[in-house]
Amino acid sequence: MLQQSSVGGAGGKSKEEVVLELSVEFATKLPAAFDIELAQYKYPVTYLESMNSVIHQEMIWFNRLTDVIRSSLVTVQKTLRGLVVMSADIDKLITNIFQSKMPVMWAPYSYPTMKPVSSYFQDLLDRLKMLQNWFDVGPPPRFWISGFYFTHAFLT
Repeated sequence: MLQQSSVGGAGGKSKEEVVLELSVEFATKLPAAFDIELAQYKYPVTYLESMNSVIHQEMIWFNRLTDVIRSSLVTVQKTLRGLVVMSADIDKLITNIFQSKMPVMWAPYSYPTMKPVSSYFQDLLDRLKMLQNWFDVGPPPRFWISGFYFTHAFLT
């Protein structure tokens, strides 16, 4: 898990090394975006299958979030490798990740959370897995209500 380490300590990693490792790990684990068109074909919204609209909406919201995360992680990696110039937003993102805080850059696209960044990311992967499982196998017999991006759509 993410822990702040001292710079220059015996065997300690620098802020940049810690953030680079985490950004690579996160980017590697992040699955591809959901295919919304295929989901709409496989699960059409009909009078008897109104729950299908929930999977479509959730996939759209999570695609927006994962697109922001994916692109920001690529930018962080390029910045830390010296391939692009550091911006104020990327500096703040690097600091957030290093301090194990929810990145400010991701928050407008995310569901509410108070978790540290590593726990948040694992929670996100669990939510994406839930949706992928629903897509692959069909609606589950029980739903993880708090796992939805927009719970109200499910409850409606």
